[in-house]
Amino acid sequence: MDTSTAEQWATIGAETFQNQPRVAERILAMLESLNEIVDGFSVDQLTHCLQTATRAERAGADDEVVVASLLHDVGKAISVPGHPRIAAEILRPYVRPEVYEMIRVHQDFQGRHYYAHFQMDPNLRDQYRDESWFSLAEQFADEWDQTSFDPEYDTLPLSHFEPKVRALFATPHSL
Repeated sequence: MDTSTAEQWATIGAETFQNQPRVAERILAMLESLNEIVDGFSVDQLTHCLQTATRAERAGADDEVVVASLLHDVGKAISVPGHPRIAAEILRPYVRPEVYEMIRVHQDFQGRHYYAHFQMDPNLRDQYRDESWFSLAEQFADEWDQTSFDPEYDTLPLSHFEPKVRALFATPHSL
């Protein structure tokens, strides 16, 4: 890289910009792969993500929140323990900071509903109480995420959310 030229970097930049639609394709493929992961839940992880996004959309959430809700567990395609941070980092260049934080900490917020079963503190969310995004993360965890394991729920399909995914990942806000 030390010997590269401005002309070479202009080419790299132009091709990177031209290939930006590839990001949405990869995201959608990762989401689809979640249909293979059940891990004891009553629905697969793709269905869970679709239900979470459906609930967020029906509650009137904006598109960034809806897409983040759809992607909140996409990291499970790689690592269950690291999934919140993986999903948050995928979203980070494309969403506002409070949406990033909502996903980054969602496990501790959802833990209110089950951490005690693992001898963990169910009130770990309280460490974030003074954050400006606390109420958004709380709504996400309590109203959309933890309720979205229902095999009978009227869940919208991935094709419904695909235009929102493509729009969100078309242009990063930051690097």
